Amino acid sequence: MAFSDANDKIKFRENEELNTKNRANLLKIPYLDSRTIDQFPTSSNSLSIEEMYKSSIIPIVDSGNHYTFGITISTPQQLLRELRERFKDKLIDYKMISNEGFKEAMLIFDPPKEVHYDDISVSKEGSSDNIGAVSQTLEGVKSDDILEYIITQADKLGASDIHFETARTNVRIRFRLDGALHLIALVTHQKYRQLQQSIAVKANISTSAPDAQTGHLSQGIIKEDGSEKILNMRIETVPTLYGQDAVVRLFNMDASLLNLDNLGLSKRERAPIDEVISHPHGMVLMVGPTGSGKTTTLYSILTQLNQPTRKIITLEDPVEYGLDGMSQIPVYSRDGDSFASKLRAVMRLDPDVIMVGEIRDVDTARTALQASITGHLVLSTFHAGSAAEAFTRMIDMIGQNPILISSIKLIVSQRLVRKLDDSTKQAYKPDEATKKHIIDTLKDLPTSIEKPNLDDITLYKPGKSEENPFGYKGRITILEQLSITPEIQALLRDQFSVPTSEVIEAEARKGGMLTMYQDGVLKSLQGVTTLEEVNRVI
Repeated sequence: MAFSDANDKIKFRENEELNTKNRANLLKIPYLDSRTIDQFPTSSNSLSIEEMYKSSIIPIVDSGNHYTFGITISTPQQLLRELRERFKDKLIDYKMISNEGFKEAMLIFDPPKEVHYDDISVSKEGSSDNIGAVSQTLEGVKSDDILEYIITQADKLGASDIHFETARTNVRIRFRLDGALHLIALVTHQKYRQLQQSIAVKANISTSAPDAQTGHLSQGIIKEDGSEKILNMRIETVPTLYGQDAVVRLFNMDASLLNLDNLGLSKRERAPIDEVISHPHGMVLMVGPTGSGKTTTLYSILTQLNQPTRKIITLEDPVEYGLDGMSQIPVYSRDGDSFASKLRAVMRLDPDVIMVGEIRDVDTARTALQASITGHLVLSTFHAGSAAEAFTRMIDMIGQNPILISSIKLIVSQRLVRKLDDSTKQAYKPDEATKKHIIDTLKDLPTSIEKPNLDDITLYKPGKSEENPFGYKGRITILEQLSITPEIQALLRDQFSVPTSEVIEAEARKGGMLTMYQDGVLKSLQGVTTLEEVNRVI
């Protein structure tokens, strides 16, 4: 039975003991609360483990010439007579205990054996042998262990998400590794129901809700050095034709790695960020879809700003990583909380830096912008296709307000692409159509960017090895950074027209902005990633 909290479990046990006591009185059998027993006679030879399980009976007293057995409502009367015959030279008596008491006692008589399950490996894309082996392993994992096992394996492989997808005949389990989904196993609906129950209990959601749900859970993970880390997760569920699909998002970044120096940014990419965050006020927006690394970049900026002289407050739904030196406030939007109301409250706490997890509505947008022009540095995320689109979307939300919009100092739009494994990548010459496409993309690069040799273009593709069958290792960021220049601000002061994203992007490119696609193509020419990967992501 699943319990939503410890109090429910205590109430259930108390009711079970009361019901058992009433039954014992009716049957004229002495009642015993097994929780009062200090020690069971674990060395008793009166009953075998098999007999205890089969007949729901345990030894309670074994004093040589006196046996007391704990029985339940399920214990056969025939066995009670047989025991008196079997131990004719002993004094035999019985006491009624609850079913829960019996289960607890059996954990002492027959302690659970520590089971080790094989680690999951991702060998070859679409390898049916490997998928079959993992599927068989999962079918054999105990219901109490299955969720913990899958999460632990996903963390070991460095997965960012776990996808449970229901179909007519089975349920598909996939891990997202380096941005790409890999099929891990196919399990029966019966096994998935066990998994669902574990998710529901730990994330406080329902297995039969008619609508989409969001939950959160955490799990301790033992690292290779023996230390423990707490892995936080967000659970999203949605009902489908064949059951309830679920996605588990793993926030498995090591807080010690959240540093701007670890993001792999070039000097050109790092300079605008350092410039903006060196000022005491203004707004920095991170733009991109879910899983594009926005939060990791924001946390890295916060780590850079985290000094004893600054007060930093974050508003997050949920808090993804716990960071020392700052106040992190959860926003429970599904319970009616809002970023805007919490933001107005924290502004009264005199912070220097505020991080707003996401700007979702007009109220939050206006409040965050007002905070950024009243002496606060505000960092936030926003959903848009590009940096210029984020700017025009913000104008659509709050209206053409040059004073508020001028508080935005930098918009960074980013994506994550898989990085080629340097030990296996293979160079090749592209065809004429691809060459022309690359030349057209890079023909108007800013003068500040060193132009590659477009007369002799070399691209790269992933190779394979026994250790790395996919040819990719890790991910890197491709990005565009729109700094709000006086020329862009002048567009906003035009009372007769609202600038489109195309107009803003054209002006930004005149000022030296590299588009995200141009950045991706340049990195494919450098052999960092592939052109196919850039096209897949953008």
